[in-house]
Amino acid sequence: MSASPLEHPEKSRDSLILHATDNAVSWITLNRPEAMNAITPDQRERLIHLLSEASVDPAVRAVVITATGRGFCAGADLRGSATDGGERVPGDVARVAGDVARVAGDVARMIRLGAQRLTAAVLDCEKPVIAAVNGTAAGLGAHLALACDLVLAAEGARFIEVFVRRGLVPDGGGAYLLPRLVGPQRAKELMFFGDALSAADAHRLGLVNRVVPAQDLEKTAREWAERLAAGPTRAIALTKHLVNTSLDTDRATAFAAEAAAQEINMTTADAQEGVASFVERRNPRYEGR
Repeated sequence: MSASPLEHPEKSRDSLILHATDNAVSWITLNRPEAMNAITPDQRERLIHLLSEASVDPAVRAVVITATGRGFCAGADLRGSATDGGERVPGDVARVAGDVARVAGDVARMIRLGAQRLTAAVLDCEKPVIAAVNGTAAGLGAHLALACDLVLAAEGARFIEVFVRRGLVPDGGGAYLLPRLVGPQRAKELMFFGDALSAADAHRLGLVNRVVPAQDLEKTAREWAERLAAGPTRAIALTKHLVNTSLDTDRATAFAAEAAAQEINMTTADAQEGVASFVERRNPRYEGR
């Protein structure tokens, strides 16, 4: 059996983000356990780069985002600011709070080029992305997990829309993601109160696909990711795009997009293999092309 990517990852140039590719799965691991894996700007850019690389690399057919230590991600790092109960002040906007030297438009630009780019990189990745949430996911950290296509959570994981606790508006696309996952009323409850949501409650609300014991998190993530990696990669990418855009379009547009996706997909080798394997009554052998 190959070495565990979580135990023996190939370190990137920035050791605060560990990266390894194993069995066609790109494992991306946040590695600042002493800071509850709060994300610095450099780490954010590294994450975006790795997701972009996964999209275009035919050798990568699935992605897992996880973390070391007891936290998944406590949100955006504020360059050494104090923590409160293990949670850092959330969001890029907090970086400029009270800075009178800034001018109108600076905050909006920072959000667009920062947290929103990270969320978009997950949503737009052409490979399926699994979040393996090992601990607290707060603020941008929660949105990083919820932007993923599938979410696995350890039993002790928590999800916190912590922005309201600091008098801030959610960033990283939270007000876009949450209503689409749980509906507007539930989304408002989570964002208005900022209460911690247990993994079990997140599963009940539909934010999490499955809750597993902590010792089974990597195993389950590996099983799911390798199953996806063995699938028809382009068909999955097109399906992801159809689902992600369906809630923003009318029926006619959605139906047209579905038909176009079918047209594109039928040119792939995997689609031809899928049909041939059905006719020949055998299991398909997909190559991701």
